[in-house]
Order: sequence, then structure tokens, then C-alpha cells
Amino acid sequence: MSGSSENRCIRLEVIRGKNLQVPSERMPAGIYVSINIDTQRLWKSTTGVLSSENSVAWGDAVTMQRPRSLLGAIRGVIFYRSSHALPVFSVEIRASYEADRMLGSGEVIGKCKLHMSWDKLLNHGDEPFDLSFPPVCGVHPSLTLKATVVQACDDKDGALPDPLADCEMTRQTDAGHAQFAKYMRSKRVSSLDAAVEHFQLVLDQCPASHPDHAAALTNLAWARLQGYNRNHLQDIDTTISLFRDALALRPQCHPDRPLSLYNLTEALTWRHKKRSIATDIRESAQLYHELLPLCPEGTYLRSIAAGKNGVDYVIVGCNKLPTDASDEGICLRRVVLELCLVGHQRRPRALDRLSNALESRFLQSGDIDDLDESIQFLRETVFLCPEGHTNRAGCLNNLAVSLGFYRFDHQGNSNDLDEAISLHEEALHLRPVGHKSRYFSLGNLGLTLVARFNKRGARDDITRAISLYREALTLCPPGHPRRDTTLNNLALALDTYREALTLCPPGHPRRDTTLNNLALALDTRYDKFDVSEDLNEAINLYRESLRLKVLDHPGRHVTLHNLSSALCSRFTHTRKNEDVEEAIDLCQQSLEALPSLHPDRYFSYMRLHEAYLSRYQAQLNPPDLLLAVENFRLASRHPTQGFPERIVMAYYWTVVAEQHGHASALEAYTTCFELLDAHLATRSSATSRREAAAAFHYARTLPLDAASCAIRCDNLRHAVELVEQGRGQQWSLASRLKTPVEDLESANATLAHNYLELSKRVSNAAQSSATTADRAAADRAATEYRRLTRRWEAAVAEIRNLKDFSRFLLPPAYEDLQAAARHGPVIILIASEYSCDAIIVPTSGDPHHVPLTSISLADLTILKDRFTRAIRHASRMNPKETRTDLMVLLRIVWKEVMLPIVNVLENVLKLKRHSRIWLCPTAAFTSIPLHAAHPFLTKPDRSNEPCLEDLYVCSYTPTLSALVRSRQLMKKRDTPSFVAIGQGQPGAGKGKALLAVDSELELVHKLVPATASHSTISGDAATRAGALKALEENTWVHLACHGNQDPAQPYHSHFVMRDEHVTLLDIMERDIPRAEFAFLSACHTAVGDKETPDEVVHLAAGLQFSGFKSVVGTLWEVNDSVAKHVVEAFYKYMFHPKEAGVMDCTKAAWALNCATHSVKTKVPLEQRMVFVHIGV
Repeated sequence: MSGSSENRCIRLEVIRGKNLQVPSERMPAGIYVSINIDTQRLWKSTTGVLSSENSVAWGDAVTMQRPRSLLGAIRGVIFYRSSHALPVFSVEIRASYEADRMLGSGEVIGKCKLHMSWDKLLNHGDEPFDLSFPPVCGVHPSLTLKATVVQACDDKDGALPDPLADCEMTRQTDAGHAQFAKYMRSKRVSSLDAAVEHFQLVLDQCPASHPDHAAALTNLAWARLQGYNRNHLQDIDTTISLFRDALALRPQCHPDRPLSLYNLTEALTWRHKKRSIATDIRESAQLYHELLPLCPEGTYLRSIAAGKNGVDYVIVGCNKLPTDASDEGICLRRVVLELCLVGHQRRPRALDRLSNALESRFLQSGDIDDLDESIQFLRETVFLCPEGHTNRAGCLNNLAVSLGFYRFDHQGNSNDLDEAISLHEEALHLRPVGHKSRYFSLGNLGLTLVARFNKRGARDDITRAISLYREALTLCPPGHPRRDTTLNNLALALDTYREALTLCPPGHPRRDTTLNNLALALDTRYDKFDVSEDLNEAINLYRESLRLKVLDHPGRHVTLHNLSSALCSRFTHTRKNEDVEEAIDLCQQSLEALPSLHPDRYFSYMRLHEAYLSRYQAQLNPPDLLLAVENFRLASRHPTQGFPERIVMAYYWTVVAEQHGHASALEAYTTCFELLDAHLATRSSATSRREAAAAFHYARTLPLDAASCAIRCDNLRHAVELVEQGRGQQWSLASRLKTPVEDLESANATLAHNYLELSKRVSNAAQSSATTADRAAADRAATEYRRLTRRWEAAVAEIRNLKDFSRFLLPPAYEDLQAAARHGPVIILIASEYSCDAIIVPTSGDPHHVPLTSISLADLTILKDRFTRAIRHASRMNPKETRTDLMVLLRIVWKEVMLPIVNVLENVLKLKRHSRIWLCPTAAFTSIPLHAAHPFLTKPDRSNEPCLEDLYVCSYTPTLSALVRSRQLMKKRDTPSFVAIGQGQPGAGKGKALLAVDSELELVHKLVPATASHSTISGDAATRAGALKALEENTWVHLACHGNQDPAQPYHSHFVMRDEHVTLLDIMERDIPRAEFAFLSACHTAVGDKETPDEVVHLAAGLQFSGFKSVVGTLWEVNDSVAKHVVEAFYKYMFHPKEAGVMDCTKAAWALNCATHSVKTKVPLEQRMVFVHIGV
């Protein structure tokens, strides 16, 4: 080795430490190593973080000259003078309780003197060696060191020399640590007192502004805490205050904040263990929520904080707290859930507790977001409890209850009910015969089946429910705590309820519930069988149930509602005024007991309207009717109750207002439409919206009844608005995302862009939720849809603040709707139980009323059925035979319906012959071929009396808005391109072969102007994808194939292609603003929906919605062998003169009118009538 031996040095590297136990068992901020010469510290390593395995990795080094005599140390290099007495080397391991500035030297973990000589130290060569220390807590701490020879001393080592500061605070702190360590070993109180005294002296020397104040507070607090834990000190509150003060001095990002957080949680949890103070466990959860992210994985602090005595204890404590539906309570539950990361054994319980709190808040506030989030968490709970898990049945039950009772009641989605039944069935399967909780699952499944029976009326559901109840009853013999509940479920007869009551004597905790249920049964039997004894007994039982409920009982208001209703029923029977007055007072009490936004205030208003209405019907006192109406208004507009309940209330408001001729009838109708519109808007897909609308089957006639009411109030403009608003909801909700915004772009381009972007995102979210079959994914998609919809609604509200945009996307006013009549009057035909009317919307001015006094709704229903039979019969007749039955029916349509209208058109509006008119039929009118109305009479001069199509060119429109929108889209027109799509060989099971399709396509090809781009798709190429692509890429379309209108699921109505059907939904999902004209040479393409007849949902309307401005469709089955005559004639007139090459879709109605006239001798009556024109 080169160089002088005098300049050779030793570099001593401290690599790592193992088994580093702190004698006092206190949580250290870190561990450091020091090298001492005699009594002086010459060098100190960096403070290393203790790992979960009680080890520290340093990698620090010190460089030393060959020992002669100590000179000193500068930046990690130790120097000596020449001397015969060599100094004593020692190595210490110490725990530091501050990661930042240290107060004192910390606590000694181990101390070892180096007795080996210089040469002995080097005997290890370049290999690390271990230095062992005396045992601590039963294990020997050790250091791994490495000694190497270096040629010269330098100052490049990272650790700094750290001479011990000789000051009073340091000595007192170190003495305190030593005494405290002795106390922890010996349990002698004198050592604790000495430690506390030393730490208190240090604190007294550290004012609040001193940089070591937080450390001094912590040292004292920790010693006091351990004394409290061992019952040697009693004052825990002061100790916690000290920890709080220390934490306050260590703000966010302070290196010692994590340890201060941990110390405070320790103190709080120890106080909770002894005093069970709920606020302590809540605060601890919040502190751990902040602490754990600050503790890196693998550290000792993390392992202890995340262990069973740390955060696990807090999680268990929080999970035992009662349900708190306040914002603070739910915030705590969220914190606890975040503490239970995925994979944590206590996560299922945390999910359950959070979902329970959210569900409770939903029951208090009616916020559907809370319930949806609760269900989301319950789904995760079920996922975390797979088959074989002991808690799976309970988790399935909780999810089923939330779906089948709460969300179904609030939103009326039958999918929730079906899923709930499926979940209850699985839970029952997991509780076989002999399982202690089988009766519970039997009862819950039975209740859900009853709910589905009430919705759908399927006898199998109620039969099975009764069977389940009976089995449950056998599992709950007399004396069983759930027998009363099981009897209540089963109680189809009065005596069963009485038996339930005998099992709950006075003082029984469930007696009030059983009394209420028995009273409800009696009340119900009175309603059905008018047994006054039952009603009197029900009232007495309600009173007893009420007496058992203290004033702040959470269910007291329910019994108040029930007793009020029973008293109203008795009042209608006995006319005793005290009954109805008490009923009103009870409802007022329930209102006083409930917060202003509690969902159940709805039921208070509902019972109040019953009471006032009962008294009005008995005494005819006008103020009572006013009060009844006011409570109808309050109930239907109560914002936290679900839409289904409020829609029902608004509907009954319309009924009562009509019955008693009250002026609020129109307001009631409008409220009902607004609620239904808002309810349907919560459904993301067209199919789910239709299902939601169909659930209110009793409200199908509301649009027409509303219009009839407005007509009777001599408010024709409002009648037009109401019929449009009420019967166009499906289309308006779908089309609102496709509203043209050219005017908005001119006024405010930024708002227009934001609106279009949000519309696109809402539309995409709707399609996403419609296509998923996974219920959890569907829930998430629905929640995202609702979130985006709120943003979209906020954007719309901002647009409405602009000048001239105050009615943006609001139900159109009459002035807006009149644009539909720009090129000819629109005739709305209204069929209501109150009256049958026509309203003619002229090109300008007020609408005209045409009362159809000689026909009723019942007559129209009969007429519709007669047409169905007559057309079916005609299809089997020889083409040359006279269609006598049809002619009779068309004569009735002419005389009773169209002639009064024609008289107004001719004599009042002075409408010229062959002018355009648009028919907008509703209800039963939609199934009657109004355009074919014919007198079939001969004039004295032997000429025929003109029919409707002789007088005018007739078109149809599903709604006025649809026609207005088509006219708006006509502003932008592209170069015409024509495609003919034909499928005459649809394949097995898809209908008979259409032999004339190919010849029809050839015919059409010849008739299309040569100037137009033209293509044909047929045979194997006529697939679903090919047809949809052609619809999007061409402006003119001719379809020759089977068409099928699905009356039960109209959105599944379709055109038959070679592989898959092209459905109405497929068409609606396309946005084809370039499209102009479509000829649907297929069956049933313009027939509506029998479930929601005032929503014209058919294939032709779907094409118009997607962008086609002008459509020819069919009302019933088309005979393809004769239809080609109409097709040929139509296109000849449409493109006349062909040489001009003009393709104008606005000529379609005229061309169809001319075509059907020209083929009278070739095509039978029913096959001429079958074609109708829709649109511009």
C-alpha cells in the first residue's frame, strides 16, 4: 500500500441496525448512532426511520486517523495528538423523539465500548461485521459496521460531528428519558414521578415561543399518559390538552406532525377504553385519516398505527356507534371507510355502516343520491362476502331491502323490484330448513312478492307470498320474538292480527307496532266491506298505539297519519264533526313534528286534503275545498318525496278539481305534466322512460283531459300547449339533446359550445346505461347520467338568462307551436272522456274550436275496433269486390269527425281546395284512417261528393313540435343521394318471402332522376349494419321489407333485415340532420303504442325524429304485389318532370295524394288507404 503510514486512516461505516427495541416502548421519530471518545460525543449519524422489522438502514461513515491523541473532529474526520494513553471509544444507539430539532440526546437503546485495537478493527478486511449490544426487551440490538483503510483523511462523509451541548435543558430531558425508561421496566411510581418532574422542569424553561416547546410538551404528556394507562395517574384530560398543544405547534408538512398525530390518537383511544366517550373515537378516526397517508409502508410507525391496537381499534369503535344520518355522522363513516382500504378485513362492516347512514339520511331528506350511493356500497359489501361467507345472506338482505322497498317506492323502477326478489331468493337459499334466520328471509321475500303483486297483479306472486308467510309462521311458535311480525305479514284475516296482539301485552316493546298493524287491517277491511265495528276498533287501536309512542318517537307521525285517515273514514259514515276536526288536528301535529323537508310531510298533506275534502263533501263549505286543494298543491310539490307518489297526488288533484269544477284543474294538469316530465328525465334510455310512463296507466288520458278542460275554460291556446306538452314527452325528452343552436351560437358561442358538449356527454351516458346488463354498472351509469344531467340543466338555466332565450327548451308556447302551421292548418283531434273536440291551428291568429258533439270517446273506441275487423276482412277479399264495411265506417268518420272540420276550413278559414292540411290525432283517433274519410254520396248531377283527399292534401304529424323541428332542419339541404333498401328473403322465422321486392327496387331505380346519386342494397347486403349505414349516408331512402310494430315494446318495432332487425331504437340513436325523405314500403310503420297511445311511438315517427323531414309510412299490413302500383305512381308524380331532376321532399304529400287517386282501378281501397304521409 503506497503512502506514509502516518497518513493512513480508518473509514468506519455504520451500515444498519437490527432488533432496535426502545426500552420505554415509546414510539420514536427515528434512531441514530453516535461514536463517543471518553465522555464526549465525537460523531453522530443521521436519524434513520425505524422499519416495521425494528431495523434501520443508515450507510453513514466516519473517517479516523490511527489513534495517537485526540485533537478533535471536523466534518466527520477525527484527529489525535501523540500520546501513550489512548482514548476509550464507545458506540451508542439512541432513539430520537423528534425528527426535526432534537431536545436532549434521546433515549439510550444500547451502548458498547470498542475494546479492539486499530489492527483488530482492520482484521475484518472489507467484510461487514456485527457489533452486539446488551439485551432490550429480551432481544440484543446490533449494528452492522464496516472498517476500511483510506490513504488520507478528507471531509466528504455525509454525517456531521455533534459535540454534546452541555446545557440544563439537555441534562433534564435526558434524565427524564432515563427515569421514564426505568419506570417502564420497574413499574415504580417514584421513577414516573421523577420523569414527570424532569420533563416539567424542561417545559417550564421552554416558553410557547421556544423552538423546543412542542417537544417538551410531548415528553411530559407521554410520561403522564403511561402513568394513566397503569392507573398511577388519573388526570387524562390535561395530558390530552398537552398533546393537542404540541400538535398545534406542528402544522401540515412539519416533520414531527405524524408523531404528534399518533400520540394524540393514543391518548384519545386510552380515554375511550376507560370512559367510552364517543367523541374520542370519532376524533381518533379523523386523526388516523390524516396520519396514515403520512406513514410510509414498511415503517414502524405505520405498522403500529395500522395495527389492531391502532386504527383497527378505532374502526371497531366507530362501527359500534349508533347510526348518525347527519352530515358530520356520514363524514365520519366516509373517513372510517377510507381507513379500511380494499382488502381490509373490516371493510364490509364499514361499508354497511356507511350505507346505513346514507339510507337513514335518504329517509329523512328524500335525496335519491344518498340512496343510490348507499346501494352502491351495499353492492360492494355483497361482492366482498362471496359464496360461503357467513355474512352473505345478511348482506343480500340489506341490498334487497334498499332496492325493493326504498328505491322502488321512490322511483318506481320495476328492475329494482325484480332484483330485490332475486336477492331475497338467494338469501333464502343460504338459510335452508333448520337455519335460525330462515323465518326472516321468508318474511322479507314474501313482502317483496306482495309489492310486485300490487304493481303487476300476477297471482303467482301473492300465492307464493302467502305460502312463504305460512312457513315462516311455523318457524315462529308462540313465544318467538318475531311471531307478531310474521302474523302481521300473514294476516289476511282479522283473527290472525288479534293473535299477534295477544303476544304483545302492555309493556311489550313491539306492542305499538302490532297495534298499528292490527288497526291498519281493520281500517282496510272497513274500506273493502264497510264494517263499521272494524273501523271503531281500528281507531281505538291507533289511539293505544299512539299512547305508547313518546312525543319524539321517530315513527309517531306515521300513527298520526293512520289515525287521521281512519277518523276521516268514520266521519264520512257518521258525519260527526269531532272526528274530522281531530283528524285535521292530528295532521297538524305531524307537520309540527317533522322538519320542513322531511319526505313524510307529503303524507301529512295527503291526509289533510282527505280530511278537508271529506268535510267539504259532507257540508259543501267552499273554504274546505280551497284547503283541500291547497294540500293537494303542497303534497304534489313537496320536493323530497319521490316523483311516483307526487304524480299520483297531482293526478287525484285533477280528478277532484274536475269533479267539483274547481278553477285549479288546469294548474293540477300542468303540475302533473311537470312532475311526469321530471320523473321521466331521470331515466336515461327511451325504453326505460316509456316503462316509467306506462306505470301511470291511469294517467294515459291526462293530456287530452287537460286539453278538454282548457277548451271548456275557453282557453284554446293553452289547450294546444297542454296537449302538446302532455303527449309529446317521450319525443321531447329525447330530442332536447338534438335541439338546433344556430341562434344561440350567434348570441353566445361559449354557452352554445358548452351546451352542445354536455348534450353529447349526456347522450353518451344514456346509451352507456342502456346497453349494460350488469346491475351495479347500470347503477353507476345512472348516477353518472344524473350528475351530467344536472350540469346540463345548469347550462340550460344559464342560457335562459340570455335575452330572447328565456323559453329555451321549455314546453313550447302557442306562438312557437303555430310555426307548424306555416304552410297550412294543423288539426288536433282530441278524444277525452269529458268531450271530443278538434282544434284547428291556423297559419296566423287564434286557434279555432270544432266541437265534435255527435261522437264520444266510447264511440271512437268501438269505431277503432270495427276498422280493425273490416281491414282484416278486406285483406281476404277479392281485389275487385266492393269494401262495403270499410265504406260504411269511412262515411261515419266523414260525417261525425271530418265534415264539421271541413266546414270551418272552408267557411271560416276560407281555405282553398287542394291546400295542405296536417292531422294531429290523439288517443283512439290515432288508429282511425282520418285521411280516408269519405261521404260516398252522389250529387244530383251524378258526380260524386268530394272526400277529404279530394278537397285537401293531407299529411300527419305526431306532434306540432316534430313538424316545427323538421321545418327548422329544412334550412340546411345537401345534394340529394338516393338509396333503395330491400329485403325480400329475410330468413327462417322472420316472415314470408316478399316476392315483389326486387321488382319494386328495379322500378324505383328507373324512376329516380339520373342527376341524383343512386344506390341499391338488397339480398345478403341488406343487413342491419348495411341498412343503418345507408340511412346515415343518404338523404333519400326507400325501404321495401317486412315491418313489424311491437305494441307491447314499441321501441323494439323494426324493419326485418337479413341478419338482425333495424329497430326503432337503432333509428332514434342516429342523428341524421342531412336526411330528407323516406318511403317505408313495409307493414305497420305508422301505428302507435297501445300502452301510451298519446305518445306516437312508431317507425315513421322515429325516422322523422332522427332527421327525416318527410316520411311515407303504413297503417297496417301491405300487400307487396299491389303496393308496387302505388310506389310507381308516387315516384312518377314525385319526380315529375323527371328530366328536370328536381328532388323536393315537400312534394311527397301531394305525390301520394295523386298516386292513390290514380290507382283506384288497380289497388283495393284498404291498400290505398294504408299509405300516409308524415312531416313537411
